[in-house]
Amino acid sequence: MRIVPARPGDLPELLAFRAEAAGWLSRRGTDQWQLPYPAHRLLRTIEDGVVFLVLDGSVTAATITVTPDGEAGLWTAQELSEPSLYVNKLSVARTHAGRNVGGRLLDWAGDRARRAGAEWLRLDAWTTNEGLQAYYLRQGFHHVRTVLDGKAVNRGPRVSGWLAQRPAHPAGHGFTDETSEPRRPDAV
Repeated sequence: MRIVPARPGDLPELLAFRAEAAGWLSRRGTDQWQLPYPAHRLLRTIEDGVVFLVLDGSVTAATITVTPDGEAGLWTAQELSEPSLYVNKLSVARTHAGRNVGGRLLDWAGDRARRAGAEWLRLDAWTTNEGLQAYYLRQGFHHVRTVLDGKAVNRGPRVSGWLAQRPAHPAGHGFTDETSEPRRPDAV
């Protein structure tokens, strides 16, 4: 399997990919990702070069966003000053579930963070999705805190405020990495 940067032309596929993940999450009893993700926001992150695809031949097996931008209001000023990369929107196609693609992708992101000079690989997860939180703990992340206050724009209370991190470190992930070298978190 190969990791490649997403391109603007991948937008329809990525929106469909997220809809598939939202349906699966709904069937598992969670409200995570039930609102459609705004296409213009996804396109902006693709254009920023922080969205990546895992390809198995010509099939998209997974996607991940890895950005140097932590969200103020979730992370403290001290944490935001620490060199870190942040994982968002990790999802694996149901056709590739159970193959540790997500775990390997987190290892790739941690290795990418290390190569960028980051100290931490961080993420926030849905506050009510305890299964997802347990998954991240099994992947070596440590729970930092859960932020429940702070309102997202026109969407009520914060829903993705379970914060976790693990040290950035070299890792064997088994993917063919066809991405460019990562930028330093403080060089954006």
